[in-house]
Amino acid sequence: MVFQGAMSSFNPTMAFREHFVETLEAHDYDVAEGMERAEELLADLYLDPERVLDSYPHELSGGMQQRALIALSLVLEPEVLVMDEPTAALDLLMQRSIVSLLSDLREKYDLTMVFITHDLPLVTKLADRIGVLYAFEFAEVGDTAEMVSEPRHPYTRALLNAVPNLDAPLSEMQPISGSAPDPVDIPAGCPYHGRCPMATDECRETKPRMEPVSETHEVACHHWPDVDDYVSLATEGDR
Repeated sequence: MVFQGAMSSFNPTMAFREHFVETLEAHDYDVAEGMERAEELLADLYLDPERVLDSYPHELSGGMQQRALIALSLVLEPEVLVMDEPTAALDLLMQRSIVSLLSDLREKYDLTMVFITHDLPLVTKLADRIGVLYAFEFAEVGDTAEMVSEPRHPYTRALLNAVPNLDAPLSEMQPISGSAPDPVDIPAGCPYHGRCPMATDECRETKPRMEPVSETHEVACHHWPDVDDYVSLATEGDR
């Protein structure tokens, strides 16, 4: 598991070497073999293994800490790596760098990655499939290319349309109207109906089930065939 804040994931009184050794010992891994893997992982992430292992968390930048945390998460050779907003605290250039490194690691170590994020454009660079959740429920799931080019849920379209465009004036920004529902008091019916321009009485009363759009694409919306009439999708160049 890779958490959002790398700094809060490490004990500030322990050098990185101690974190790796402690993790290996806790899971009964051979420490010598595990540390060789740790050095290889750090090098794969473009870090100097000796320097990092002998450093304390405060001695590294945020991006270096995040990469060290990724290496620590992989040292036990997991088949699945779960990442919870791993780039949220990083600047844009470092975000892109981390995603590129993760893509390389996925290929090298044959990893399955679950990438949890609010940044839909960022995850499209890494994911094979995307699941969009709203109020703890899947609104839409599909292959990445189809989700970006032909999303059928109004919330997915709103997320894509809300991506800022540096070339467009502020007046053309499309923030999602309304507020998310109270997590302890989710409304009946479709949880998105309070913010949806397509909402009808059916949406307010009956919770939609997942319906197939294609063999690789599902959506939970009563009126998804009509989404083009209500929520236009900005072209990729406009986002």
